[in-house]
Amino acid sequence: MKTGGHEMARLELRNVVKSYGAVDVIKGVDLQVNHGEFCVFVGPSGCGKSTLLRMIAGLEPITGGEIAIGEEVVNHIPAADRGLAMVFQSYALYPHMTVRQNLSFGLENINTPRAEIATKVGEVAKMLQIDMLLDRRPKDLSGGQRQRVAIGRAVVREPRVFLFDEPLSNLDAELRVDMRGEISALHKRLGNTMIYVTHDQVEAMTMADKIAVLRLGELEQFGRPLDLYNAPENLFVAGFIGSPKMNFLTGIVGEDRTHLTLDTGDAITLPETGFAQRSGQKVTLGLRPNDLHPDGNGALHAEIRSVEQLGSESYLYGHFADGTPLTVHNPGQTRLQTGDRVTLTANAEAIHLFDTETTRSLRM
Repeated sequence: MKTGGHEMARLELRNVVKSYGAVDVIKGVDLQVNHGEFCVFVGPSGCGKSTLLRMIAGLEPITGGEIAIGEEVVNHIPAADRGLAMVFQSYALYPHMTVRQNLSFGLENINTPRAEIATKVGEVAKMLQIDMLLDRRPKDLSGGQRQRVAIGRAVVREPRVFLFDEPLSNLDAELRVDMRGEISALHKRLGNTMIYVTHDQVEAMTMADKIAVLRLGELEQFGRPLDLYNAPENLFVAGFIGSPKMNFLTGIVGEDRTHLTLDTGDAITLPETGFAQRSGQKVTLGLRPNDLHPDGNGALHAEIRSVEQLGSESYLYGHFADGTPLTVHNPGQTRLQTGDRVTLTANAEAIHLFDTETTRSLRM
């Protein structure tokens, strides 16, 4: 089942602003999502991601800028006429209706012929594996089944763009992973543009073609998941994308530009190329937990406070001499224990360097 004719559903936000009185909650966002892309809006609570989604949907008026779907600016077009379908965190199913009625309700409202409704509902129910539940009511369904019905209700409408607002956050962890895979498979099958809001960066990394990282109403970085992971443009993105979080150490760049004296009392050598650091500059060094290796002759000194042994991998948590926290990810098992003092070597080619004051990456 292909949806929405073959109309190109490119979505463009041009300097979009949302204010409540004097308070700007969205501060001029520019973004382009190409036809057929799966784009995830991610960021901490209160960053504006759901507000932005509701503005695209037409559920929230915009204060400034333009939203275009295809070639058409939709600022003043009502939600029902934008060709979008939204799946909410709360599922919002009609409790007194069966699954079949929930799926067909939207199509009945636009006077779709009965035979066509029956065909579409049958196809979608089969695709989402809810065909055996069509005569049940929502109260007789599990959380995962309700979520499938909510997605099915969006799919039958054949929208140009799907909008998902934290659709998996009410499910338990294992089911979330399954549903993540199902939504990704649905996207591949339908080929529609999808915008998906979550605060879970693992969800963003595993599902997205493109990720928009938002903070306090501003777009911090927009790009492919691995580009954000490998080349974060600032400290916020570096700390937000990647699990467990990146380790951060501050220090001062030496006269020769390749010597970094850390506030922990340790010193390390910086690569001669790749970064635009200046001598005397206050910088923040970023090291991912899997790019640090405990060995006998490393330049970084730390104490282990706790160890997690997971069998196939282990995590070491501790701190440096000045109390800066440390996380190390170790493939396989470890003999290190709580209270051990370790020296660590960092993968030189995997370091990140940021200007401490501006928080911008110094990568050239």
